[in-house]
Amino acid sequence: MARRTVADQFIEILLAAGVRTMYGVVGDSLNPIVDSVRRHADINWVSVRHEETGAFAAGAEAQLTGRLAACAGSAGPGHVHLVNGLYDAHRSMAPVVALAAHIPSTELGTGYFQETNPSQLFADCSYYCGVVTRAEQLPRVAQIAVQESIGRGGVSVVALPGDVAGKEASAAYLEHTYRLGQRPTACPSRAVLDEFVDLVDRAHRVTLFCGRGVAGARDEVLALADRLKAPIGYSLRGKEWIESDNPYAVGMSGLLGYGACYDAMFECDLLVLLGTDFPYVQFMPTKPKVVQVDIARERLGRRSRLDLGVWGDVKETIAALLPRVAEKTDRSFLDRMLQRHRQLMDRVNAYAHGVEGRRPIHPEQVAATLDELATDDAVFTVDTGMCTVWAARHLHPRRGRRIIGSFNHGSMANALPQAIGAQVADRDRQVVSMSGDGGFTMLMGDFVTLLQYDLPVKVVVFDNSSWGMVELEMMVAGLKPYETGLSNPDFAAIARAAGATGIRVEDPADVRDALREALAIPGPALVDVLTDPNALSMPPRITAGQVKGFGLAFSKIVLSGDIDAALDMARSNIRNLPRP
Repeated sequence: MARRTVADQFIEILLAAGVRTMYGVVGDSLNPIVDSVRRHADINWVSVRHEETGAFAAGAEAQLTGRLAACAGSAGPGHVHLVNGLYDAHRSMAPVVALAAHIPSTELGTGYFQETNPSQLFADCSYYCGVVTRAEQLPRVAQIAVQESIGRGGVSVVALPGDVAGKEASAAYLEHTYRLGQRPTACPSRAVLDEFVDLVDRAHRVTLFCGRGVAGARDEVLALADRLKAPIGYSLRGKEWIESDNPYAVGMSGLLGYGACYDAMFECDLLVLLGTDFPYVQFMPTKPKVVQVDIARERLGRRSRLDLGVWGDVKETIAALLPRVAEKTDRSFLDRMLQRHRQLMDRVNAYAHGVEGRRPIHPEQVAATLDELATDDAVFTVDTGMCTVWAARHLHPRRGRRIIGSFNHGSMANALPQAIGAQVADRDRQVVSMSGDGGFTMLMGDFVTLLQYDLPVKVVVFDNSSWGMVELEMMVAGLKPYETGLSNPDFAAIARAAGATGIRVEDPADVRDALREALAIPGPALVDVLTDPNALSMPPRITAGQVKGFGLAFSKIVLSGDIDAALDMARSNIRNLPRP
């Protein structure tokens, strides 16, 4: 009978918990784990070119499937590289177990080559970090890690020295049946529901604002909006769950916001926050009464003044509330917000349609065309920065579509790695990476991972040769943009040199045909679209200070003699330039 190692034991625990893929870079202290993966038919190793990519990919797989995912890094620098992707997974509530392979157990605490302190290193981006120094520890440490990640939704870390991983497994192994399909429900107490009903019945203008926590509660939210004649706004993470075919939708609020959501939140007399931990307090009103419903009690009141905090599952809470609240008959507030929303969306879509003859290419046109051509169940992974803006405003999450990005952590370079995890999770599903040129070049090496594993991801690079969001931030602060330009290669040529399809688009008339061609290709493809570097994005409400800062920066550009740049910016954004 083959010798069963600690590495085998660890892999078998992950298998029992639903893990089917492990992402990482092979070698060194990871060798016993990698060899165990090789010998277990039900788990696959995906060898990425950078461990950060592996952590992002695992987080994306977990978000899409709801299943535990795993990644690994070798001793020292290998597992240090995991940290950024793990931060993103943890803040996205993605259940991920990370293996931090460690230096030899006999050398711990000696300042040995590549030594780190995993307990400190991962403390802020995980719920649990267990350090294994003896074979007997592994089963319980690994099982605690699994339960923490699945139960709380986030990251757990197992730090395992390579020499311990290669030892014979301990017989002290308490087998677990994880029963992965179970999920508890939580309904608030009757007394809290009574208060909730009273607040709703006394309100004349109710607005619902939804976050990720409305996943699985779409029908209940729409029924509540219908009963209360309430407009529905949402955060970016709530958009994919509630926007599609929603007759009450009034868009998003926040820095990426659009439509009438801001107005609906500030003009109501009762704001109901449903499953959202929306971080931007400057977009949160203080005058209306505020009710927040969340399954995580610690989030109640974290971002907003509350008149009532409701500790409960959104679906169960609304189901209990619906039969008790009186139906409202006055639609005037709802209709006014819907009309306002339509007017504002005409401005948002101004550069997305009918612009095939306008040069340079508007990024809005690229995003809107992708939205039209992609399948109904496509997965979009979106880079942080301007790509997130265009995705938020121009991608429509039809039922079955997903939009994934670093929306809570805000990391650059996330889109390509997350697309890898999304495609590994389902090779038959269309996956599109909306990559910024800056973000793409950060982890561009993992484009070859698509070819190595024949992953048919379509990478669309929004190539504006600049750090676009940073430039906007500088101008709003009254600063003349500095060192925001990028000198880019021909990304399509690089893709072709690597063995993939590469298409470069410089003419707006070619955008649709190029995207259609790429989406139809059975393997990986890259479309390098040269977009307008002057395209700006403005939030739904601009403060007087921001207007002043923008005007000051614009004046500095003119006074420095760069009049052509100022004129180009004005021409590109005549509808978007802030006005006092």
